[in-house]
Amino acid sequence: MKLLASLALKDLLRERMQLLCNVAVLAGVLVPLLVLLGVKNGVYDALIGRLLSDPAALQIDTSGNQSFRAEDAEEVRGWPEAGFVTLKTRSLFDFVNVREVGGRGKRDAILVPSGTGDPTLDGRTLGPGEAILSAGLAEQLSLAAGAEIQVITQASDRPRQLALPLTVVAVLPPERLAGRAVLTDIAVLDLVEAFYDAYALPEYGIAQGRDMAERVADFEGMRVFARDLTLLAPLQTRIEQRFNIRTEARTAEVAGVLNLGRNLDLALVLTASVASIGLAAALVFGFWSEVARKRRVLATLALMGLPAASLWVFPVIQALACGLIGLAVSFGLFLGAARVAEALFAGGMPEGQRLVTLSLVEVGIICAGVLVFVTATALFAARAAARADPASVLREGAA
Repeated sequence: MKLLASLALKDLLRERMQLLCNVAVLAGVLVPLLVLLGVKNGVYDALIGRLLSDPAALQIDTSGNQSFRAEDAEEVRGWPEAGFVTLKTRSLFDFVNVREVGGRGKRDAILVPSGTGDPTLDGRTLGPGEAILSAGLAEQLSLAAGAEIQVITQASDRPRQLALPLTVVAVLPPERLAGRAVLTDIAVLDLVEAFYDAYALPEYGIAQGRDMAERVADFEGMRVFARDLTLLAPLQTRIEQRFNIRTEARTAEVAGVLNLGRNLDLALVLTASVASIGLAAALVFGFWSEVARKRRVLATLALMGLPAASLWVFPVIQALACGLIGLAVSFGLFLGAARVAEALFAGGMPEGQRLVTLSLVEVGIICAGVLVFVTATALFAARAAARADPASVLREGAA
């Protein structure tokens, strides 16, 4: 077997023109497909990356004045499609003033209910009595992590304003949250709403008002995040059907990107299938003609004592060698084409994103697939080599 493999490789190197033709056929099919796959990956990854970098793409907000209880939020949290879930108070009471403890400057901002697990926080933790600020608000008040702030609100019918102390644990980058906002626990927003509803908050210096023990917590809406982009639409539909409400989400945009990915995959599969048919035909006839031309050589090897059934190794070894060389040439040309494409369209991609990308897993699958493909096509020729009668072949040559 080792001798036959050596003879097959030496014969392949001697027949350089046939080797070049097979390699050219492989490269002519593989390089365009590799470029198409790489561009598809680059463009799709850029679109998906843009959505994933914006946590609002996963967010679902209820619309209108609804009535939710803590039990409703717990129910939604138990759904497999749902990630982070928090209740929302009435939007009328979201606007507050923020200042640093001991500071003079203050800015108006929006209170946003949040907590550990909120995708907006990008993995940061947020506990009771803590706050995370948007970059815009932190910059205007010169605040950083560790600062002590007060969230201040006042009502015309209350004798005193409400000032809630919070500790800043982080400042979000601008791309995570725009504007002036304070992300904090829903309990803080609930206290603000209770203040506006004329309840007494003696621990914060508000002695006058109704007894908090009589208050029944009721919330205007929910802020829900899907676990991933593919679950956004099902989760939005489930929320609307369960609570008979309208919601707001970027479902259409997300669905458009996901559909684009599926359509690109389908187009690539169809293109690869058609190309594979042509490649298979070219390789089958190429290997078959090679075996036909070497019938006397193979017959001589059989008469020298090599089992006829082992002759199938001859075209298969040559096919694998062609496949390996073809892969090396194809990936070399692909890298060159990718650099040209990157140079031509570099300005059209987000920073840090490449136009043409292939993962190591994809490279491995492509290499394995090509080698299996050329081996399978060579087996058609190998069957003819193995079934040939050496004596009959030599007699035909002598005649």
